[in-house]
Amino acid sequence: MKAAGMATKHGPVTHGKLPLAIVWSRVLHGLPIVASDHIKARPCATGRMKGEVMDDAAAAQRARRDTVGDAIGRAADRFRNRIALRFADRAWSYAVLDAEAARLAAALCAAGLARGDRVVAFGRNSDRYLLCWLACCKAGLIHVPANYALSPPELSFIVRQCGARLLLHDAGLASTAQAAGAPAVQSFDTLTPADDPPAEVGEAVDDGDVAQILYTSGTTGAPKGAMLPHRALLAQYASCIVALDFTEGDRVLAALPLYHTAQMHALAMPQLMAGAEIFLIESPVPALCLEMIERHRLTSFFAPPTVWISLLRHPNFATRDLRMLQKAYYGAAIMPVPVLRELRERLPGIRAYNAYGQSEIAPVATVLRPEEHDARPTSVGRPVLHVQTRVVDPEGRDVPPGKRGEIVHRSPQLMLGYWDNPAETARAFEGGWFHSGDVGTFDAEGYLYVVDRIKDIINTGGVQVASREVEEALFTHPAVSEVAVIAVPDPKWIEAVAAVVVLRDGAAATETELVEHARARLAPFKLPKQVFFAESLPKNTAGKLLKRELRLRYAGTGAAVMGLESA
Repeated sequence: MKAAGMATKHGPVTHGKLPLAIVWSRVLHGLPIVASDHIKARPCATGRMKGEVMDDAAAAQRARRDTVGDAIGRAADRFRNRIALRFADRAWSYAVLDAEAARLAAALCAAGLARGDRVVAFGRNSDRYLLCWLACCKAGLIHVPANYALSPPELSFIVRQCGARLLLHDAGLASTAQAAGAPAVQSFDTLTPADDPPAEVGEAVDDGDVAQILYTSGTTGAPKGAMLPHRALLAQYASCIVALDFTEGDRVLAALPLYHTAQMHALAMPQLMAGAEIFLIESPVPALCLEMIERHRLTSFFAPPTVWISLLRHPNFATRDLRMLQKAYYGAAIMPVPVLRELRERLPGIRAYNAYGQSEIAPVATVLRPEEHDARPTSVGRPVLHVQTRVVDPEGRDVPPGKRGEIVHRSPQLMLGYWDNPAETARAFEGGWFHSGDVGTFDAEGYLYVVDRIKDIINTGGVQVASREVEEALFTHPAVSEVAVIAVPDPKWIEAVAAVVVLRDGAAATETELVEHARARLAPFKLPKQVFFAESLPKNTAGKLLKRELRLRYAGTGAAVMGLESA
């Protein structure tokens, strides 16, 4: 990684850090850790002056420490010269990946960044992106991933809200990055690793420190920054290794964005902890994904349902040799049962894993394992190793099996809170449990079923309808490729059930035909009052369906508007 624009001076440095109690008080309230706002005036994030001796308590604490940087170091010690990561024409062994991250950490510290400073990462998938994340962890900096599709005002909000000291970006995103108002802006390509990083770099980092601030999508308001400490992420990685059967024999295709918690923390990082070999690509282009799986004989792939659907619909799915693919992971949205059934039929012997959760729990809360799919294909499984889950009524009382309630969690994987947002933090942790905002049920054996997001429940004429249930009914029609069910304003019902449908290539269906198809599977009040046909459904860069855009698009349709709409 070529250097330019970042200081690389090394040698004895002063840390200048505040007492830990004061640091955490300021972090939890979203305040700067030191008074100076000039990046070059800030001290390096080292633990001690060179030659300084630890006292007994500090030595014991250091011996017990478990940060993300420590974990990747252990993986390097264990797997050494085995390949950890491939991107484009570059291959990184575990030992070299760890050493390069340490050199980058030293360079960031030498530039004046200090423990607890926020570094916004604004880029597409690359080895540089992953290395800068690991470098932040080793240096004690707080990594703040940002969706590379954000507009300048959206990126500026994150920069200002978290008080970023530095914004790192892809060269192709320079204009948006420069407009975001960060104190310092630099391309990933111009970071130069230090030649001889001091051993003291990152020694002061504590596993209770915030490692990353993940901004939620902000569907109901401004995005909120979930603060994930190192120890929460390490608990999450352990849960995933156990529940998702990661091993050192895995050959992994990583195609979803690393800025997203699912690809980074549910897959890539715990897979590295387990010794897997990761083939990283920039984005989940269907033809490329299928080619990579065949050419490199890959055994493991994660994607949200929208991406799995795009693979199944691609003509190359039938011609590529995908027999080596053993593990199919899905999550980040609800998988329609007909799509899951088709995937398992077309890839006989595939082991499917359904992971459910959200950013605030780092993100996996429950997993439905392969051997559990036949009996309960609509379940999201049982809580993972480090998660306790309940389904409760509005008063916080457990509801009986089969009855709907809100899904709540307790876990060491949980965030500390939302950055500089105590009101939302208090609301999220009301009653000593984290409130997911999802409606679900347990069955008698303790398997969880997600009914819908609370915000996606449609209240039509005073009766609640789960959009997922209507989507499942429509998905069983052979002409339907994708469907999203939303609420639209209605003068009689206040909210009416509406379906936005994408048809399969070459297929045809009318609104009446689809409604009649659903009538055999749904009660009359659940049937769509309107069906809109679209060429595609809006999704973010992580493949997540954006129902909020559909609600805005069709909000003014009224009962009289039907027929073809272009997406």
